[in-house]
Amino acid sequence: MCVDLSFFSTIEVMADYLPQLRNPEQISLLFHPTYHMQAHVHGRWPVVIDEEGALKGKAFEWGLMDVSMTNLGPKERAKRRLSMVNARSERVFSEKWSVWHRLRRQRCIILAQGFFEHKELEGQKNKQPYFIRMKEASLFPIAGLYNYSPFADVETGEIKGTFTMLTRKSNELLTDIHNSGENKHRMPLILPKDWITDWLNPNLSDETLQEIMNYEFPSEALEAWPVKKIRVMKEDDEGVIAPVDILPHQADLFE
Repeated sequence: MCVDLSFFSTIEVMADYLPQLRNPEQISLLFHPTYHMQAHVHGRWPVVIDEEGALKGKAFEWGLMDVSMTNLGPKERAKRRLSMVNARSERVFSEKWSVWHRLRRQRCIILAQGFFEHKELEGQKNKQPYFIRMKEASLFPIAGLYNYSPFADVETGEIKGTFTMLTRKSNELLTDIHNSGENKHRMPLILPKDWITDWLNPNLSDETLQEIMNYEFPSEALEAWPVKKIRVMKEDDEGVIAPVDILPHQADLFE
């Protein structure tokens, strides 16, 4: 699963990246920039949606909530939500009975400055985390689906926006890094920046949607390096993404 993201900058960077969001009324973000957030905490994350023909920046919770959870108890609902932080893009059309097919018109862009994956190293007990980011851009868009939760917040009555990240078969770089586990050889469905408005277009045809989801982001546009353990208590600062010593057999990733 792709469950570790990084967005450690400001709303202003987001507005610079997408000038359509420069109007303050178009950005409603209550989230805390962070060098690392894991999906399973269901924290708020910056996303972009099309709302009545205009792009809007929102802070939605990572981990989709859907009407299919209505009849589940709290524990079963929490477990179900953990399985809905990612969605395989292939399932959107191959499983027409699925929630992903039903929500294919509710598309969002997840903005990130980087993400993490773990690599299994020969002879090593623990996997090595890597930080991956764009070479020539401060932000990048990841395709997602969203839904407003059918459950109002028990304290505030708020109806929260929730989202899932779409994933696809990995490119060469991520195939090398994300090399083990049940969901190995997967990566976020990263899109070119100039495809954002196409992805969010509510009138997008299923044929064009499928073409977009078939896109493989090129390895050469990304860079990656090994970092310290990320799923431990740590200071939320630049040290999270600081490179650690490179082992000889890893050097080819940095040429």
